[in-house]
Amino acid sequence: MLNFNEPSRTDDPQWKILIYDRVGQDIIAPLFTVKELRNLGVTLHMLLDVKREAIPDVPAIYFIYPSKENISRVCKDFESDLYDSYYLNFISPIPREQLEILAENALAEDCISRIKKVYDQYAKFVCLEDDLFVLTEDSGGVQDGTFYSLNKMNSSEAEIQTSVSTMVEGLFSLFATLGSVPVIRCSRANAAEMVSRELDARFRDCLRDSRNTLF
Repeated sequence: MLNFNEPSRTDDPQWKILIYDRVGQDIIAPLFTVKELRNLGVTLHMLLDVKREAIPDVPAIYFIYPSKENISRVCKDFESDLYDSYYLNFISPIPREQLEILAENALAEDCISRIKKVYDQYAKFVCLEDDLFVLTEDSGGVQDGTFYSLNKMNSSEAEIQTSVSTMVEGLFSLFATLGSVPVIRCSRANAAEMVSRELDARFRDCLRDSRNTLF
């Protein structure tokens, strides 16, 4: 991603700016030090929701969750003509509705030619060590997929489903990154079964199209 989604090169890296949201910051922080980012050509890294000045001659790599708020901020960057080119990397697959909004704004601002790449990275988990990961918080900063939120007495069906979907999204991202399909075993008649059923459905939907599978 930091090499514009191309194979790593041994020559001097191209200078670039990295823009991330809070979710992206949590994912990147355990993986790279500031020195390592600089060695990869990242001269500046900033949060998406802070005020940023225009740097017209530098490409920008975005690593963000595809929420409505984040897509709106990216569209404002197009409108303000902040950067020379845009490489958009979404932590989870961007919904079609948000992709259409992005395309419409890019067309309106006449910057389609400067949007070089758009990628779904399937990276909604935090890797702390080689064999240790945790699921990320949602885009609103609230940890949905927790034991407490799934088992508290006053949880509504909507809250439980949100928690389950958050966990499934993170787990699917993990296995998509590993490129492997797991054997799923779970206890019955509880949240674990809900997670396993939804996760199983995601795998089956992905494997159904052999031309576009992640595995």
